Amino acid sequence: MTMKRVLAVLLSLIAVASTPTSVAKTEPGPWHYDIVATNFWVGEVLDPNADDGSQEISAYDNAWMAHYGGCDGIVDAHGVCGFEYRSADNGFFPRHVTARQNPFYLDLPLEDQAVMQHRWVQLQKDGHTCYGQVEDAGPAVYDDRDYVLGTARPKNTRFNGAGMDVSPALYGCLGFTAGPDAASDKVNWRFVDASDVPAGPWTRIVTGSEPIASRGDAP
Repeated sequence: MTMKRVLAVLLSLIAVASTPTSVAKTEPGPWHYDIVATNFWVGEVLDPNADDGSQEISAYDNAWMAHYGGCDGIVDAHGVCGFEYRSADNGFFPRHVTARQNPFYLDLPLEDQAVMQHRWVQLQKDGHTCYGQVEDAGPAVYDDRDYVLGTARPKNTRFNGAGMDVSPALYGCLGFTAGPDAASDKVNWRFVDASDVPAGPWTRIVTGSEPIASRGDAP
């Protein structure tokens, strides 16, 4: 069992007794440049045989899909949660589910709930600037502190050396063009404090500020 699943199980045991804490003040930067960003979405099952192959849970929430509101994509006739392209006309929000958490989410390869969960990230690509919250760990690597909190390049060697996954909302906002199964789009990114995040579609719902009931154990 991977650390991702172990942590998810532990979270289910303590969720009733615990309450979220505010994220500490984060100084901007350092910038990370030309980082390969792949795509993921709540409800995606990348590999049903892999311990970390499902986005129905996250490193920080054992019922992520339920708490989010369902599949952050399109469910086909076979019940598979697939990718959904987004557009600016509705703020890049999903059209087939009512999101109860921020659709502008991403993961980074450091599994540390106290340091990472709900943390804000500024992302840039080809003149587009968007913001999102860290809600999972990955891709593929879960202990890359030198990259995530330092200035090293990602140590991941899978998925073209990807250093993060981004949600469909961020995919659309950043103007990705390579396709959801590609691993060639690149971004620049850095951490920013919540107080430095400008208003935008990414602030319509802020994960971590929604009612406690939606963050506890799934009904």
